[in-house]
Amino acid sequence: MKQKLLLFSAFLFILINLIFLSCGTEKSGYYPSKQPLIGDNKNQQPVSEKEKSDEDEDRADFMISKKTKYKKMHEANDFKLEDRQIPFELKDREKYQYYGENPRVSPIVNPVSTFSVDVDTGSYTNTRRYIQKMGKLPPKDSIRVEEFINYFEYKYPLPDGEIPFSINHELAKSPFDPDRLLLHIGLQGIKIPFEQRPNSNLVFLIDVSGSMSSPNKLDLLKSALIMLTNQMTKRDNVSIVVYAGAAGVVLYPTSGSNKKKIKNALRKLNAGGSTAGGEGIILAYKMAEKAFIKGGINRVILASDGDFNVGITNHSELIKLIEEKRKSGIALTVLGFGMYNLNDKTMEQLANKGNGNYFYIDNLNEARKVLVTELGSTLQIIAKDVKIQIEFNPKYVSSYRLIGYENRKLKRKDFDNDKIDAGEIGAGHTVTAIYELTMTDSAKAKSDLRYSKEQKEIEGNIKKTDTKFSDEIAFFRLRYKKPNADNSILYETPLRRSVISTDNTSDNFRFSAAVAHFAQKLRKSEYNTDISYDKILRVMRSSRGEDNWGYRKECENLVELAKSLSD
Repeated sequence: MKQKLLLFSAFLFILINLIFLSCGTEKSGYYPSKQPLIGDNKNQQPVSEKEKSDEDEDRADFMISKKTKYKKMHEANDFKLEDRQIPFELKDREKYQYYGENPRVSPIVNPVSTFSVDVDTGSYTNTRRYIQKMGKLPPKDSIRVEEFINYFEYKYPLPDGEIPFSINHELAKSPFDPDRLLLHIGLQGIKIPFEQRPNSNLVFLIDVSGSMSSPNKLDLLKSALIMLTNQMTKRDNVSIVVYAGAAGVVLYPTSGSNKKKIKNALRKLNAGGSTAGGEGIILAYKMAEKAFIKGGINRVILASDGDFNVGITNHSELIKLIEEKRKSGIALTVLGFGMYNLNDKTMEQLANKGNGNYFYIDNLNEARKVLVTELGSTLQIIAKDVKIQIEFNPKYVSSYRLIGYENRKLKRKDFDNDKIDAGEIGAGHTVTAIYELTMTDSAKAKSDLRYSKEQKEIEGNIKKTDTKFSDEIAFFRLRYKKPNADNSILYETPLRRSVISTDNTSDNFRFSAAVAHFAQKLRKSEYNTDISYDKILRVMRSSRGEDNWGYRKECENLVELAKSLSD
């Protein structure tokens, strides 16, 4: 009897172990969890900094090894990685908007190009995150060429007249295609010392939902806003609104001189719950209206990964909400954080419609750049609804193509319509746009169209025509409004053949062209198929110029890394 009992116990032990192994960590997707936050349990022992650090490293190593395993399974079995049960944190749920690519256009068919300026930079820093932190090339839909170009500061002359920005043009052969010209347009906003800015009323609208729990989100966000708080003075008011499952006020309008109170409110924030982004935005605008400063800077600063999942979640409804609120004189700046569930599509368009800018913060250096070094540009608008329109002369231009700005294109009639919203320029901002031109005497002006002979005949007749505009390649027009005005001011000037530079081009011209071609290569542009990374690097290095913060050198490193990651 005793022997039978022992055999039964052994059998039961083996059975329990088999059940335990079948429910192990690999099958369940379990990973080592963090200890409860200090203060959650009154009886728990304090966790040392070293223990927390070791625990975070163990968890990170576990997650990396788990992701590597799934990747190897994918390579070996030829199935999609996302089709397997992988930890939720590693699923790529990022959202980007497809805008297409501007084509080459004949001035005979459509002589006028119209667009709104844009000083957002989120696409460039998001790409940097993909290459440096994720070790892969970004999705092509995430690439907005103009945001690559405008990430960098260019040395344009400062304005010296009534217009709050200087307007600069450079026309020369492309360093990437000697048979085509590039028209480089540069605007330089007036620089206003930060201490001379108007009083400001800022509302920090902070996403504290569960999706913001990772260190590269809420922790980085808090550090970034503490940097901004350090720049505030007694002339500034700061409020803090948070949103998760619901929205609430954490800090009512507080003087910028009371930095300790503002920082303490930021440091106490923790993540958890779903994301009621729409409710948070409504409450933030109410707080901004409550502390509104007439003639001052009134701005909501939204910091989030954009993963709105409760409340107003429809994209068009959020856009409509922002469009309605901007009329009150309160601008919106959007700061994007995190990876794997970044909703770039929503945040970029919210900023566009809210008379503000979209920045993606991938590290503390970028936080310092946006919220310390360039804070005056980030907060203070010197011109709004800035539109550019260029009419090309078909006598000299066979085709033109605006590089980038696909989501900023306007209809021809929108240029003179002051009700149409356009981009803003901040104090000290530079704005750059590039057109690629194919001239009528270029070898690449040849067409393979059925009626190309007839087109050449039309172009020939145009060339023979002699008018008072015969020395003009194009006619440049710009409209802008003063920050508190409703009516726009018009600036016009012809671009003459004499401005074409044959040999000496500026560093501004060559470096911006290299950055534009880098962005086009990443988005697999059909107009950039024969441009190599090596060629882009050569042009970048020869035109780096003054690089006080090392941003241009860093871009060269990104090109080298992209080359190593490409097929």
